[in-house]
Amino acid sequence: MYLVHTPEGQAEPTRWRYNPKKLMSVEREDIERRTGRNFSTFTTDVLQGNSLCRRALLFTFLRRDHPKTRFEDVDFAWDELTLEYSRQEWAQMRAGVLESQHGDQLAASLATIDREMETAFDDTEESGKASLPIAD
Repeated sequence: MYLVHTPEGQAEPTRWRYNPKKLMSVEREDIERRTGRNFSTFTTDVLQGNSLCRRALLFTFLRRDHPKTRFEDVDFAWDELTLEYSRQEWAQMRAGVLESQHGDQLAASLATIDREMETAFDDTEESGKASLPIAD
């Protein structure tokens, strides 16, 4: 999964690979302090669209590139920040749907997944099996 930031006026988006299990402990602890959530809850809330959680995640990645970034300075319009699955993650979801759904539900799910796969970022660096971005 990728966190994609496209501020107004920026032609190309900035894309960071988001794998909660790869965030450093100091980053996870900072996120917990800033959001008031344990890290496992945070990862779920990011996927569900919680604004504070997404802001904390954006701050974490921006600070890696620009260490003097302050949380108070991180602001974004809702349509400037998205989470996107890679083509490989969509393929994994497609395989799961093939095993678990049938009939019209299967056809609708496959149509949606196939449409998303057409424009999904091809994560050529992805190694091994993709996993959903939730911390255990």
